[in-house]
Amino acid sequence: MLLHHAPAPQPQADAKTVRIGVGIDTSRYGHYAAFLRDDLQPAAGELQFVESAAGYAQLRTCFEQIVSKLGTVHFLVRLDVAGQYADNLLHFLHTLQGRLANATFTISCGDTQRNKNYRAALFGSQKSDPVEARAAARYALNENPAPVKMLPAELRTLRQVASRLQAVVRQRTRLVNQFHLLLALTFPELALLVKDIAAGWVLTLCERYPTPKLLGTASAYDLSQIPYLPVKLIGPLLEHARTAVASLDGDTVAELVRDQVCQLRDVHARQLRLEKTLVDAYRQFSDPNHLDSIPGIGELTAAILTAFIRDIDRFDTPNQLVAYFGAMPIEVSSGVDRDGKPRIAKRYIMSRRGNDLVRRYLWMAALSAVRYNPAVRPLYARVVAKHPDQKAIAIGHAMRKLLHLAFAIWKTKKPFDRNFYRWDAPAHIAPPPQDRHEPTAAQDQAAGLKESAKPALKEVTAACEASLAHDDEPGQNAFVDFAHVKAQLPIARVLDHLNLTRKLQGAGAQKRCACPIHCPHSHGRTFSVNLDDNVFQCFSPRCQKKGDVIDLWAALHHQDLRQAALDLVRTFALEAAPTK
Repeated sequence: MLLHHAPAPQPQADAKTVRIGVGIDTSRYGHYAAFLRDDLQPAAGELQFVESAAGYAQLRTCFEQIVSKLGTVHFLVRLDVAGQYADNLLHFLHTLQGRLANATFTISCGDTQRNKNYRAALFGSQKSDPVEARAAARYALNENPAPVKMLPAELRTLRQVASRLQAVVRQRTRLVNQFHLLLALTFPELALLVKDIAAGWVLTLCERYPTPKLLGTASAYDLSQIPYLPVKLIGPLLEHARTAVASLDGDTVAELVRDQVCQLRDVHARQLRLEKTLVDAYRQFSDPNHLDSIPGIGELTAAILTAFIRDIDRFDTPNQLVAYFGAMPIEVSSGVDRDGKPRIAKRYIMSRRGNDLVRRYLWMAALSAVRYNPAVRPLYARVVAKHPDQKAIAIGHAMRKLLHLAFAIWKTKKPFDRNFYRWDAPAHIAPPPQDRHEPTAAQDQAAGLKESAKPALKEVTAACEASLAHDDEPGQNAFVDFAHVKAQLPIARVLDHLNLTRKLQGAGAQKRCACPIHCPHSHGRTFSVNLDDNVFQCFSPRCQKKGDVIDLWAALHHQDLRQAALDLVRTFALEAAPTK
């Protein structure tokens, strides 16, 4: 598989060097090549050659004849890539570089749609192998596309295994969906009791008792012999089986269920084998990228990320990497209010952009990272505090953070150091890094240590301002200095944490919006806040709340002042009292 790079200046050719555009239309069994001079006239006869050693020998002979006729030649080769049929041809062309006397090569590759549009602009509705090749040759001469380089053989092998794993995972998903449809006709009640119908004990149950009629004849002891079947489900399973409303039954249906179980087991075994093969291929890398050193990202997830990222230099910022895989929660809402501002978000979902295999394994990595990764754990905690009923949003933010860390680790070629930064403390109270650990610009962006690292979406930024202390939270009997707490916490930070900043209106420090205490979803302006003095007041007769940041938190969460102060200390990782 080829690797694209940003357009770069073409090397200056000698005055006596002749430029020849070579367009090659690729296909499964053979290829078609056209050769054009700078004046877009044929430089040699067009060549159709097969995907074999003999065919490649014909292509080399054609290059040699052009060189012997014209002298020093610079070949601008443009391939119209169809699937992965150009891989061997690309490898062959790169081997010619430096081996063919008086010849140099600039090899580029174009996606099928771009080449199609260029061909249509030149030749209209004509479409054939010769036309495709001529269009590619003219593109190479006129547009000077950026060259591509071949990926290392070990990375190409890794990508092949990852592609096969992706196909198997998709096949397993299809089989699970088919199993759902089959059980909906034969035993619909099972889906009410079991969330994962592809679990091992469920497959064993369906293999032994493929229909409710057969399951109804079993005893509680029989079901207890099925490994890992929860004891609490034995009674409900038997009860539902004896009163099932299934519309299909009989020996034929039982055989269908058993066949589906067999397919699911087979594809699961294939998935496990490919996962092991993928990890083995990742371990053979001569230049490791250390992604597996990030807590939460194991060797399997690291191998999948490596296969689909290919080269970290393709991405200039971590946000580009996040957008590439779509690992971000996005807001699902529509419409604007009477002031022309977007309405408050109704819900969040994970973006469907990007590679489905990467998102699948990155999700599982995030579930581990929120417990064991010191960089992800505080982020997860504060997003959960903001969305307590939607923890999936916090997992989405954890996935995004893992990609930021992967960007930094791969760019710097250094393993993850959990002591590099005080992850559990906010940036404004964390000590500066040691000289030997001074981060580069890439590290700053990837690790999220500076505000200049803007997230891919506004919704992500709103949850990344505060931090949660994880280990040293004050107890309920701890001494709290209210003045010290308020000195550490501007009211603007609390408003941003509550997602109220975008609703504030007004110039200067004095701003107004609907009161978040008594009417958070209205369009009023009774809530007034002074960002300089860190005080607020609601002028509605129904509310009339006023005070400082502790009073605001207490009113919002129905707490007394001491509880509110402790909650603020925990939520924003503050000091409860001055240290001696």
